[in-house]
Amino acid sequence: MTEVHPKKILVIEDEPHISEGLKLNLTLKGFLVTVAPDGPAGLSEWKSFGPHLIILDIMLPGLDGLSILQHIRLEDERIPILILSAKNTAADRIKGFKNGVDDYLTKPFHLDEFLLRVDRLLTRSEWQQDGMKKKKMQPLSEDAYRFGNNRIDFQNGNAACQVGEISLTEQEIRLLKLFISNRGAVLSRKQILEIGWGYAVGTCSRTVDNFVVRFRKYFEKDPKKPEYFVSKRSVGYVFDPDHE
Repeated sequence: MTEVHPKKILVIEDEPHISEGLKLNLTLKGFLVTVAPDGPAGLSEWKSFGPHLIILDIMLPGLDGLSILQHIRLEDERIPILILSAKNTAADRIKGFKNGVDDYLTKPFHLDEFLLRVDRLLTRSEWQQDGMKKKKMQPLSEDAYRFGNNRIDFQNGNAACQVGEISLTEQEIRLLKLFISNRGAVLSRKQILEIGWGYAVGTCSRTVDNFVVRFRKYFEKDPKKPEYFVSKRSVGYVFDPDHE
């Protein structure tokens, strides 16, 4: 017989009475649960614990839930994520869904409804995985992106650009996805650090500038006169693929 392992759930929640209550009830349902009390710890546990589902609060110390959501979606578009938050306006929910959350439940909530939503998300995830296996397919959540004379192949981690064919690093791929998903919008260095690297609020680094210099070298006709990766003085950068 094939050994059945319990599904793993990561709860990223800073209120102990809520996180411990969720852990207790999910454990009683047979899940393996770990809790992270803040944003940076949540990202660390996501990488080390390898959960099948993430329960995510929005208002967290260190790094907010939407930044965590966006960071995870740059690498994994398939893991189900349920936001559990006191932010209950339509605008809050829309922002969550736009950034890739699978379900949104507001506090206070009914425990039975929460557990049903957890079961539904895990079941749907299993169906998707089974469908891929039956078709002998690899999940194609990432594809190619073109702008100007450049082509980025996210599936293989390669790019055809001004300097020829290159292999991209994981961090380069993550940041390119971030720029492309926010094309036309100004991203501050703070946003890029928090979403692209998962840095805690208040962290300062010139690393962002170094990566942009690298992208200009790869993709711009004249790196000294960038058209795609454009600086916004004292703010950050904007990716403008349609400047022409």
